[in-house]
Amino acid sequence: MDATQIDGVRRFNRTVTERVGVLHDHYLGLDRPVAEARLLWEIGVQGRDVRWLRERLGLDSGYVSRLLRSLETDGLVTVEPQPEDRRVRSVRLTDAGRTELAVLDRRSDELAGSLLEPLNADQRARLVAAMAEVNRLLTAATVTLDVVDPERPDAQHCLRSYFAEMQERFETGFDPARSLLPDAGELRPPHGVFLVARLHGEPVGCAGLKLPPGAPAEIKRMWVDPRTRGLGLGRRFLAELEARAARHGCEVLRLDTNKALTAAIGLYHSCGFQEVAAFNDEPYAHHWFEKRITTPRSG
Repeated sequence: MDATQIDGVRRFNRTVTERVGVLHDHYLGLDRPVAEARLLWEIGVQGRDVRWLRERLGLDSGYVSRLLRSLETDGLVTVEPQPEDRRVRSVRLTDAGRTELAVLDRRSDELAGSLLEPLNADQRARLVAAMAEVNRLLTAATVTLDVVDPERPDAQHCLRSYFAEMQERFETGFDPARSLLPDAGELRPPHGVFLVARLHGEPVGCAGLKLPPGAPAEIKRMWVDPRTRGLGLGRRFLAELEARAARHGCEVLRLDTNKALTAAIGLYHSCGFQEVAAFNDEPYAHHWFEKRITTPRSG
């Protein structure tokens, strides 16, 4: 990143916050700031639990509690513990809250229209397309990659999703018992690492790295949730695992894959992997790849 890029982002932020009216305490002409209005939108007619709201908006528990108390005082929401687990609190809109949400929706539509109305048809199309691209890239930048134990719930969720997708996509189906699955200990430091990608706190992808002593590093079980494909997570996983393998002193990075995973095969080629002869007897593999990597210089 250079200074010009940073300045461009800041200028864009100033323009957007001014134009959509979030600088005012009375967002969209109502008697509440944008944070409370956004909370009403996220709660929606179906209701949400408080933990989900915190994760979705990236807010600390104290601030969310203050926002919810204000909405409760105004009679717009109710906050109650869930019967099955009283540690989890659910938020639902009251009749007054649903009425205000409808007003927010209508005025938000009017604001969107006011942004588009001064533009001609070509400019409107360009603006909406640019907004979609900005939304996609900002969503990609929101995803975090975290090292987790492969037996933790988020990791297991991703692995189960991975196995289910392979079952659907492989010609022969997929039986984990037949595959060369790494033992969980092989994906824990110092023998390996397991990454989970999260978007708004929800797991949306995983990738493991085996670091056997005296042998090439190997990428295992890389999967990205179909809902978040197109955000560059596969490429990001590969770059992160390559960097970790290089820091570990590895000079070669390996992986294998099934012929049905054509998008993944294209990704590996574009990231500098070269197809090689089979280096294992994985029954579900049709292609084997290697990449020479550079170990960082010390000092």
